[in-house]
Amino acid sequence: MVASAALLIRERGAQSTAIADVLAHSGAPRGSAYHYFPGGRTQLLCEAIDYVADFVAGRLTKAGSAVEALDGLVRFYRKNLLESDYRAGCPVLAVAVESGEPDKANPVLDRAGATFARWNDLIAQRLIADGVATTRAEDLAVTITAGLEGAIVLARAARDTKPLDIVHRQLRELLEAA
Repeated sequence: MVASAALLIRERGAQSTAIADVLAHSGAPRGSAYHYFPGGRTQLLCEAIDYVADFVAGRLTKAGSAVEALDGLVRFYRKNLLESDYRAGCPVLAVAVESGEPDKANPVLDRAGATFARWNDLIAQRLIADGVATTRAEDLAVTITAGLEGAIVLARAARDTKPLDIVHRQLRELLEAA
């Protein structure tokens, strides 16, 4: 159910993904939603974010270099865009954008923020291991995350991978120069 929620959120957004949709997509019986997610939709959204966070973090930690991590993420995002006919975006971005007012207590927005911070930290640590100075690595990590997230949005809107290709090329040049 968590994987189904993440897949639906990446294509429909958080607001358009109901528990009934997740049950239908996953094939789980109706009672399982209440059994496994006593916190309701909020808990399901948070667990879907965690699922995606762990998946991307795994890719980042397995990479032998920052350039390898970037190339691997771009290949993954490109494949998802093409296979979904440009419907697949980032579920974490979707919940961050749709999660309501940022000045009110919001566990879903908090989880999305923690995920982006985690990814930025993993990218920065990879850059530091590659010999980049700490401050520069932290700046580049945020640039990479923001660049990729924005490129995915632009590619979806244009129904073309060109924005992703351009951002990939520019980010790769930044990494190689660092």
